[in-house]
Parts: sequence; C-alpha cells; structure tokens
Amino acid sequence: MTGSTLVGALVVGLAVGGAGRLAVPGRKAAPVWLTLALGVAAALLGAIVVGLVDRRPDASALLPLVVQAGFAAIAVIVAVLAAGPTADGRAHPGPSAPRKEEV
Repeated sequence: MTGSTLVGALVVGLAVGGAGRLAVPGRKAAPVWLTLALGVAAALLGAIVVGLVDRRPDASALLPLVVQAGFAAIAVIVAVLAAGPTADGRAHPGPSAPRKEEV
C-alpha cells in the first residue's frame, strides 16, 4: 500500500463521513467525529481489500477510490441510521440511562 493510497483513503473517508451526516435527514444521535472516523476506517479497509484482490501493476486509481467510497458510505449510513432518533424524534437513551417504571 502506497502513501498516495493512504492519503486517498483519508480524503475519501472524511468526504464520505461528512456527506453521510448531511444525507440522512433529521437529528442524529451519532456524533460528527464518529461518522468521520468510521468513514476513514472503512475507506482504509476498502484500500486493503483492493490491495489484496487487485495485483495488476498497471491498474488505474479509479477502482480503489470507488471501493473506498463504497465501504465508507455503507459504514457511515449504517452507523447514522443505527444511532438515529426513535419514533418520537428523541435520540436513543444509552444503556445506562434510567428507565421509567411501568405502573
């Protein structure tokens, strides 16, 4: 994996992480840093997968970028939707949040 691949994964991950926040409407429970970090991590994973699968020396740079963007988009969308608001519009309470007792 070359330095340009790592820089490309970083740029793609940050771009997709930021765009993922804007693409899903409504208030999100996932913080911005989490979507950016997931975008970068998934883009790096995409770069690793392409590096393992595509061993051609004359390969274009388009395939790694597309795979990185795809991995990052899937990771960010799943994270934002999983941490999204409940049906009443409020964010999900954490596991340590106090629960109401039913009477």
